[in-house]
Amino acid sequence: MAAPTPVDSYPTPTSKSQSETEEILLAHLPTAHDPPTPQLQKNSHLQFVARNLIQGFPARYTSQDASQPWLLFWTLQALSMLQVVLDPNNKQRVIDTLLTFQHPEGGFGGGPGQMPHLLPTYAAICALAIVGKPGERGGWDAIDRSKLYNFFMSLKQPDGSFTVSRNGEVDVRGIYCLLCVATLLNIITPELVEGTPEFLASCQTYEGGFASASFPYFVPDPSNPSSDPKLLSSPRPPLGEAHGGYTFCAVASWVLLKPFIERSPSKTSINTRLLTRWLVQMQGMSIELGGFKGRTNKLVDGCYAWWIGGCFALLKELGEERATDDEDEHEAGANADEDDTDGWVDDEEIEIDDVWNPIALQEYILYAGQHPAGGLRDKPPKGADAYHTLYCLAGLSAAQHRMNPDRTRRRVLEALWNENSKEGESENWWAKDVYTRFMSWSEAARKKRTLIGGEGNRINATHPIFNLTATHTESIMAHFYRQPTPPKRQQ
Repeated sequence: MAAPTPVDSYPTPTSKSQSETEEILLAHLPTAHDPPTPQLQKNSHLQFVARNLIQGFPARYTSQDASQPWLLFWTLQALSMLQVVLDPNNKQRVIDTLLTFQHPEGGFGGGPGQMPHLLPTYAAICALAIVGKPGERGGWDAIDRSKLYNFFMSLKQPDGSFTVSRNGEVDVRGIYCLLCVATLLNIITPELVEGTPEFLASCQTYEGGFASASFPYFVPDPSNPSSDPKLLSSPRPPLGEAHGGYTFCAVASWVLLKPFIERSPSKTSINTRLLTRWLVQMQGMSIELGGFKGRTNKLVDGCYAWWIGGCFALLKELGEERATDDEDEHEAGANADEDDTDGWVDDEEIEIDDVWNPIALQEYILYAGQHPAGGLRDKPPKGADAYHTLYCLAGLSAAQHRMNPDRTRRRVLEALWNENSKEGESENWWAKDVYTRFMSWSEAARKKRTLIGGEGNRINATHPIFNLTATHTESIMAHFYRQPTPPKRQQ
């Protein structure tokens, strides 16, 4: 019997909710009459997702009118992870719908005629990555990248942050959305990301996770009073507490910025050890079935299977790079006797996956995350919805697949790199680095994860940064970086 969370002699609404949740979750553990292993009810979830796409969302989703690209992305990516491909007619319907969200001045809004915003722009571009293609009516070539870049620059703030829309608020989720889109579409530049690493670092809280933003301090320049105020490097205190969604977006953004951070004279960094500690602490105890909570002293929630569980793959890119394939691991071991500081660190010596429990996360989703009528949810007895369906599946994918940056594949991509600049357009030094770095993520071949429930429960792997399958990531990036179709991955 799992032990309940310890409490003191001062009950509060928080401790009461915790106890009630633990009782509900315990009731979802298997009994002697249940199947020996939990099963992912793929057909039920598929019907739930397909019904929303084909028949339309229920009336309660009218409150999501400004999130129409998100509804499409959540649906399409859930289908992708469930290993389902849309037929051409429905793909074209989605493409035509998404293009009505593109604003004449650049970027995408939450619906036709709505103002452009970073969050629906990410959702629209990722949805187009799934259903789109090059050519007439394919969607990709209809994206106005020049206006999109100008829209991004119009949102840039002096402290390196971005507002989510014109005259909107600053939020690291918007920065993540911007960097993903700029990377996928090959419009990321040093000018665009100048100062952004420093802003992200300032959002890390004392706990180790990240808040939504930080507060910048400016002082006048005494030597030139008429000039713009000077930004102080400190203090820049975080605004709010560490949160799972903000943390994933900040960490993924940091990884996306690494090609620029590595060439920057700035010594800005984040505290990876403190971050890892906080992430581990967010995984629930056995009485919480190993699910993740989004903040300290909060309840477990299925969506944090991705927002927290998805961070562990990214941690491998925050410290020193190390081998992820058998050849490089052998080289690292051979070099270790000659020089302990040279070469790559052996995967046996440092294994990020050892600090969390992917088996327990699979069990939480399979036992508590599935709604009996189809779709996935926060936790019982709540209903299923499109948002939790995607992010529970994405978290399940993160727990099933050990995704790593693969050096061998990156060398292959570098060898295939084609310097095919258009006439009058110079190739940027960062394009090759960005392309080969983020196209090289693969599932580790040497150490497979334990799959709870057998092969029937396996879903597709998702890219740890973009939350797109490898196929969709590679197709859209190869198109916009004008590169040949990448070779198939070795199984």
